[in-house]
Amino acid sequence: MLEGLMPIQISAAVVGGYLLGSVPFGVIVMNVAGAGDPRTIGSGNIGATNVLRSGRRDLAALTLLGDGGKGALAVLIAWLATRSAGEATQGMLTALAGGAAFLGHIFPVWLGFKGGKGVATFFGTLLAAAWPIGLIAGATWIIMAALFRISSLAALAAAVLAPIAALALNRPAIASLASVMAILIYIRHLPNIRRLLKGQEPKMGGKKPAAG
Repeated sequence: MLEGLMPIQISAAVVGGYLLGSVPFGVIVMNVAGAGDPRTIGSGNIGATNVLRSGRRDLAALTLLGDGGKGALAVLIAWLATRSAGEATQGMLTALAGGAAFLGHIFPVWLGFKGGKGVATFFGTLLAAAWPIGLIAGATWIIMAALFRISSLAALAAAVLAPIAALALNRPAIASLASVMAILIYIRHLPNIRRLLKGQEPKMGGKKPAAG
C-alpha cells in the first residue's frame, strides 16, 4: 500500500499531521482576543461550539476554520508529497496524515492530551481527502441540524454516514479513516448520547450543561 515511500516519509506525515492537529485554535483565538479560555466556560471543550458560548461568533467562526483547516492542510501536504506515487499509496498516506491530525485535535500534546471532540477536524479532513464524501457528511450535518436543531445529533449522524459513503464510492482507505474518526467521535460524545437518550440534550442556541 505504501510502496515507494521511505519510513521517514511515513513518519513525517503521521508526526507532522499530529502536531498540526494539536494546535488548539479555540484556546488561541480566545486568548488573543482577550475573551478568556474556552476550557473555563460551558462544557470546557476547545471546539467552535463551546467558543460560541462565549458570545463571540467571530471567534467561533475562526475556531471552526482553524480546526477544519488543520485537518485539510495535513492531508494536502501528504498529497503534495506523494504526487509521483500510485493512487493507492497516495490515498493511504493522506489518510494517515488526516487521521493523525484528527487524533492531534482530540489528544493535543500542547494541552496535556485533553482536546476537543473532533467534528470540525473530521469535516476538514474528509473534504481534503475525498471531497464528495466530505460534502455528503457536511450535507448530513446541515439537514439533521435543520430538522432537529441539535448539533451533537447532527455530528453523530454525519459521522456514521461518512464511512458508508466512502465504501459506496469505492474509497477503502477513506472508509477506514472515516470509520476510525467516527468511532472516536462517538466515544467523545458519550455524555451527549446519554442526554439524547434522556431527551435532555439542549438545542442549538440553548444553554449547555456545565459538564459533558
